[in-house]
Amino acid sequence: MLRSALTGRSVAGQVFLLQVVIVLLLVVSAVVAEVLQVRHDSDREAQNRSLAVAETFAHAPGTAAALRGPDPTAVLQPRAEAVRKATGVDFVVVMNTDGIRYTHPNPARIGKKFVGTIGPAVAGGTVTEHVKGTIGPLVQVVVPVKDSAGKVVGLVSAGITTAHVGGAADQTLPLLLAAAAAALALALGGTALVGRRLLRQTHGLGPYEMTRMYEHHDAVLHAVREGVLIVGDDGRLLLANDEAHRLLDLPDDAERRSVLELGLDDETATLLASGRVATDEVHLVKDRLLAINQRPTDVRGGPAGSVTTLRDSTELRALSGRAEVARERLNMLYDAGVGIGTSLDVGRTAEELAQLAVPRFADFTTVDLFDAVLHGEEPKPGTALRRAASAGIRKDAPLYPVGERIRWVATSPQARSLTTGQSVLVPRLREAPGWRAQNPERTGQVLAYGVHSLITVPLRAGSLVLGVANFWRSEKPQPFDDEELALADELVARAAVSIDNARRYTREHSMAVTLQRSLLPRSLPEQGALEIAYRYLPAQSGVGGDWFDVLPLSGARVALVVGDVVGHGLHAAATMGRLRTAVHNFSALDLPPDELLGLLDELVSRLDQDETAADGSAAITGATCLYAVYDPVQRRCAMARAGHPPPALVHPDGRVEFPEVPAGPPLGLGGLPFETAELELAEGSRLVLYTDGLVEDRERDIDVGLDLLRDALRGTPDASPEETCRAVLDRLPARPNDDVALIVARTRVLGPGRVAEWQVPTDPAAVSEVRSAVTRRLAEWDLDELTFTTELILSELVTNAIRHGRGPIGVRLLRDRTLICEVSDSSTTSPHLRYAATTDEGGRGLFLVAQLAERWGTRYTPQGKVIWAEQPLPSAGVPRAPQDLEVPGFL
Repeated sequence: MLRSALTGRSVAGQVFLLQVVIVLLLVVSAVVAEVLQVRHDSDREAQNRSLAVAETFAHAPGTAAALRGPDPTAVLQPRAEAVRKATGVDFVVVMNTDGIRYTHPNPARIGKKFVGTIGPAVAGGTVTEHVKGTIGPLVQVVVPVKDSAGKVVGLVSAGITTAHVGGAADQTLPLLLAAAAAALALALGGTALVGRRLLRQTHGLGPYEMTRMYEHHDAVLHAVREGVLIVGDDGRLLLANDEAHRLLDLPDDAERRSVLELGLDDETATLLASGRVATDEVHLVKDRLLAINQRPTDVRGGPAGSVTTLRDSTELRALSGRAEVARERLNMLYDAGVGIGTSLDVGRTAEELAQLAVPRFADFTTVDLFDAVLHGEEPKPGTALRRAASAGIRKDAPLYPVGERIRWVATSPQARSLTTGQSVLVPRLREAPGWRAQNPERTGQVLAYGVHSLITVPLRAGSLVLGVANFWRSEKPQPFDDEELALADELVARAAVSIDNARRYTREHSMAVTLQRSLLPRSLPEQGALEIAYRYLPAQSGVGGDWFDVLPLSGARVALVVGDVVGHGLHAAATMGRLRTAVHNFSALDLPPDELLGLLDELVSRLDQDETAADGSAAITGATCLYAVYDPVQRRCAMARAGHPPPALVHPDGRVEFPEVPAGPPLGLGGLPFETAELELAEGSRLVLYTDGLVEDRERDIDVGLDLLRDALRGTPDASPEETCRAVLDRLPARPNDDVALIVARTRVLGPGRVAEWQVPTDPAAVSEVRSAVTRRLAEWDLDELTFTTELILSELVTNAIRHGRGPIGVRLLRDRTLICEVSDSSTTSPHLRYAATTDEGGRGLFLVAQLAERWGTRYTPQGKVIWAEQPLPSAGVPRAPQDLEVPGFL
């Protein structure tokens, strides 16, 4: 306590020092006051005694007469000395009106002039003054001496020093000081006790800390958004902050009053008065829901009572509601970012916008787009729109249906939005005559349905306006407001970018698909060797380079081609077209599959070199192909592949296998030869050719895909090619990641009853025998109408073989969709068509064959060559009569 008092840092120390100073000041003041009072009393005593002595002497009998006598000194000096000694004054001086002394305690001063003021006394008054004489400070009084007539005949002065009067005060001063010392000791003791208690209560805090603590306490108490009440143990309100006054509507004089008298409801007042513990108890106080928490204040030695906090849950719930709305809007915008534009389809993107907004933002949402946008083109202002998407909480709303063409009138919000490019808010549709003018009957139905508020937002992508999005409200009674308009703007702005991206993709995709479709076969050619069904599925990400073909060959044979250029886009489609055209040209040469792939490989290498040298573009790497040739007479299929997946073979009994076809390198790599594999196929076998998109994607490798394909084919033992295609594709997604080309070909056989063969000796005389045999066989086939032309064709071909070829020579007739005549020999020399001069004896035979046959040509075999010619059957066309023929050089 002493250290605290000496330092003065704590409030208790400063209070102690202050009280010590005050006590000291009081003691000093008392002593000074006592001294001053003593001095004042001494002066007063001196004045009174001097005045009494002077007046008594002046009025004494004989004083006035002695002054008129001849020797006043002799009479008055003894009297004055006797009075002086008797009264204790220091001097009694009698003088005339001029101030000449007649008496004085010191006789030497008699006859001299009096020192002091005598004017008022001469005038009949009394003079009292303090002077410092030779004997010290004194009080002297001068009074007049009057005769019987009242005339002043002399003056009497009496005086006494203050030291003689104050002797009693000097005796009381030690007693006063002793009393002051005792009082100071008592005061210090009491102050120490008070300081100790104050030190304990203030915890040694200094005034700055106490002030700051009080200021913070006051600021927090009255600024906090919770009500704070402190109630004593007697139920009286000790403290209430501003928020408590506001929440409970307390009167201004609420403090020091009982909480039961503050006008609160009984339940709340009882809780406050009871002081019991309460945690988040909700009480309805007037129009507020208050969450009340109450705790006792004497837990840690504090005073008895309770502290109560009040929280307005009404406002908290309102704030929570607004925060929830804001959070929901942010979630909606986030969902729009990830949920709109998941596909590059304009219609699907519009549907995603409509579905996202219902019911989170609107009860009904419609999206209207220009027709050009739906087809990938730029919108044309002024044209009609088409409802591209619609979503709602119910399906029976009388809004325009999806697919409806709409031309909004100029006064409608939609037309204004399209014209200005700005969003339009119509909070109350009943008060919007411009909107009702669109279609009074339909708008009346919409209003009757309960739709009452509308937001129309243009779908803007840069400078283009693609259409409008309409948000309708019916269930929620509050109309749309400006905040919701801003949300709709943000939502539609994100959707517009996705719709424009889809529009651009649609345009490019349409161009690529158009190119691709123009390069793919539009229909299958007529042939009788295979029953064929096919499918082509473009990739989800765009067109690719997959292709297929069915190519009729000579001798009733058919070539099947499946190829793939890795990649997507116009470049892949254009490359595919080049390769398909090349396969068409090479197949006309009747080359074996391995030789055809070799020529195709060289072509791809040249294309790579040309394109890389021209513009530095990437090479056409990854092109694959499978080429198969089926002969329905021999039931054999020769095939070769260049980096392509192997074909699948479904036997008539339902067994499925993947034949071992040597896998050559992809086209364009070069350096390695291709190999041909030959298979003997039973009638009714199904040969399945496909591209890798059928069996391989990002989620599974090719082995898994081949197993799935095997399972799909195994489950269709007696299915037609069309049914087989359907069963296989049912296992694929609707939009695969890569192009899929699929061909299913069921084999047919050209049996012995439709094939005739003869061996011809190398003798010109054998030609007539051949004609006779052919005539008989045509009669058996009911093809007598073709006898003449067939004899002419075979006569020329057999004669050429005998003259220019080498044996053995063979003749074969095939009755397929056409009548096919074939003459084979072991020579590799190919005849060619030419014009013969009028003087030439020969050279007109092949020209005659070309005129009589529908097609003719040469194909090479390992044993030599075959010259063939086809004639249409009578059911397919009437052959020309011999007289219709015009052969140059014939007379």
